[in-house]
Amino acid sequence: MKQKILVVDDEPEAVELLEFNLKQAGYDVITAADGGEALHKAKAAQPALVVLDLMLPEIDGLEVCKLLRRDPTTAKMPILMLTAKAAEIDRVLGLELGADDYVTKPFSPRELVLRVKKILERGKQKTEARESMRFGDLLIDVPKHLATWKGKALELTATEFKLLTILAQRAGRVQSRDALLRDVWEYDSLIDTRTVDTHMRRLREKLGPAAKYLSTVRGVGYRFVE
Repeated sequence: MKQKILVVDDEPEAVELLEFNLKQAGYDVITAADGGEALHKAKAAQPALVVLDLMLPEIDGLEVCKLLRRDPTTAKMPILMLTAKAAEIDRVLGLELGADDYVTKPFSPRELVLRVKKILERGKQKTEARESMRFGDLLIDVPKHLATWKGKALELTATEFKLLTILAQRAGRVQSRDALLRDVWEYDSLIDTRTVDTHMRRLREKLGPAAKYLSTVRGVGYRFVE
């Protein structure tokens, strides 16, 4: 069965370009032209991923992203933010609100499809070492794609879960930002390394007390401390 992608953009030309290239790559595509329609279709259709434009009528993309992350039925849905705003603050804000990645307009359809594939692959990742890991009250179950703290599930996105898993599997070893970009996002420095910092900040917030296992190595990167 083909994976379904929800494309949200109010520019017909952009929607047509995205729809054509995603269908060529083997995906089913549904579309929405404003924020309200996007929220309705995301809940109703449960797409594998949302390509979300930032500048939308009625409800803008940042608010849509925030509302999708708040709703338990869409909280883990991957979001690729599409924006004409190239300023760093806009990219960081989108990532802070829960977007998994971003592409700036004008965009390369080939690169966008590649990023969609990479995000979806994170949700189907296979462990490179242990299938489940326990560190005190923190349990990471890779096959189930589940992390729990004292038996309570942590609501992590696919990207956040992969970031946590890779750090845990390499416990004690410092992971540079470039290495994490390569192994989690599977990019060769196509995006700013501050993307890693933004996701780490979000991950720590969601982990709560379990964030004690994540250590920052100033000027280098991060390390999982047992």
